[in-house]
Amino acid sequence: MTPQSSATPQPNAATLVQPPTVAATRPVKRKRKTREVLWAQRVLIIMSVPLLLYQILFKYVPIYGWSIAFQDYKPGKRSIWNQTWVGFDNFVKLFSGVMGDRFIRAIINTLGQSLLTLVVSTVGAIMLALMMNEVKNIIFKRVVQNITYMPHFLSWIIVAGMVSVALSIPSSGGFVNQALMSLHIIQDPIMFLSEPSMFWQVVAGSNLWKELGWNTILYMAAITAIDPTLYEAASIDGAGRYRKMWNITLPGIRPTIVILLIMNVGWILSSNFEIPYFLGNGLVASASETIDVFVLRYGYQLGNYSLAVVAGIFKTVVAIILVGLANFISGKLGEETLV
Repeated sequence: MTPQSSATPQPNAATLVQPPTVAATRPVKRKRKTREVLWAQRVLIIMSVPLLLYQILFKYVPIYGWSIAFQDYKPGKRSIWNQTWVGFDNFVKLFSGVMGDRFIRAIINTLGQSLLTLVVSTVGAIMLALMMNEVKNIIFKRVVQNITYMPHFLSWIIVAGMVSVALSIPSSGGFVNQALMSLHIIQDPIMFLSEPSMFWQVVAGSNLWKELGWNTILYMAAITAIDPTLYEAASIDGAGRYRKMWNITLPGIRPTIVILLIMNVGWILSSNFEIPYFLGNGLVASASETIDVFVLRYGYQLGNYSLAVVAGIFKTVVAIILVGLANFISGKLGEETLV
């Protein structure tokens, strides 16, 4: 019997071929998975193409006009690229001197009106959604929904006219003053549109009346997504309506509330233009002039287009920062985020 050889066996061709590693196959699988998802959602992608083109055409292409902010722009004389470049002079002008004081005041008015409107509208819409969810009579519920939705379809110029009449003196049809006097809350009529200290409340109230019913749509949709068995279990435990609202309904719609607040934060500096412009006058100019009204009066009407573009850039930059900050804070607190 021959002794076994102690030499190391030589590898053959089969042992030289190594199977692909997980890291090598992962990009291939990811690409294949991406293609499968895109193909499965091809109809939705095709439907989104017009909206994407709209956003690109009307939101991103006009950004080249920001170059006007760095020019002494004179329309009609030469092209946008053949203007006199002045660097950051327009930015300095907007934030300094008399013009700077007016712009700072416009920023304060915009923030005040927008924040007050956001708080009042959000709280009002949530409360209306909660109350509508408790209504069992379907006919009454639909009637209330239609009545609260209708003002949304009115133009702001009509709303401004109605608000102006409603807040006037009783002899001119001011039923608000008439109701307050009948209830002995006030002795003499209040000139709502002549008091700067009340103008922010007028703007917030006008927005609340017009958009209250429309803003409840998303909250009511979120409420319908809550599992009904949670309410049944709460009823077995003896919970009443208010306890169910607090412990089930509000936590159930909290993600929707957070997402809407994050999205609305970006529009804080883009408050409604029509109400401050149509209801504002010389007596309340210190409280009614927002950034948009400022741009119209001191930018376009006076032909200072560069100043108007600078104000627009300021609004855009601040909006991006606010949305990013709100999204970051929401994520740190464990709430829903946009991304």
